[in-house]
Amino acid sequence: MDRTRIAVFVSGGGTNLEAILKEAEAGNIPHGEIALVISSKPGVYALERAANHGIPAEVVSRKQDPDHFEERIEALLGEYRIGMIVLAGFLSILSPSFTDRWDGRIINVHPALIPSFCGKGFYGLRVHEAALAYGVKVTGATVHYVNSVPDGGKIILQKAVNIEEGDTPEILQKRVMEQAEWELLPKATEIVAARLAGKAH
Repeated sequence: MDRTRIAVFVSGGGTNLEAILKEAEAGNIPHGEIALVISSKPGVYALERAANHGIPAEVVSRKQDPDHFEERIEALLGEYRIGMIVLAGFLSILSPSFTDRWDGRIINVHPALIPSFCGKGFYGLRVHEAALAYGVKVTGATVHYVNSVPDGGKIILQKAVNIEEGDTPEILQKRVMEQAEWELLPKATEIVAARLAGKAH
């Protein structure tokens, strides 16, 4: 069986990366192979997670080399024969030319029910702060395809999570991760990897 070679892009602790790696090791992403981790920042814990699972990891920092940031990413994707990208807490926005080249092959997890609390500037705790400030009773997570519009691509999976009395952004962030993100992202990874593996024949 052909398996889609996957790169996971990270910028921080890598909890979503960990969720994907655990599901892959449990045999729940049979059409995908996690072949590379790319971090936009040096020294983040996600790099240690990759090492713990024996996955090659590279740091490509926009700050260090803004002019060649995407070129360096493309070179690594070519070198590792990558067919699909999973953005797992990746905080660098990719250019439209990059997302166009990878159309239908990049997915992202967003910690809200798109189209709520999404788009430019909505990431990390800001999303949960906005949901609490607005007073919604239900939030959740969305996995979607990535296109040139931030959080604008077609939705693959969503799951709702209840907001509870006394929630802080930090408590809500943890619940959304545990109840939705860590479940949805590996599932969506397999859905897309299977579709791409089918095309590979």
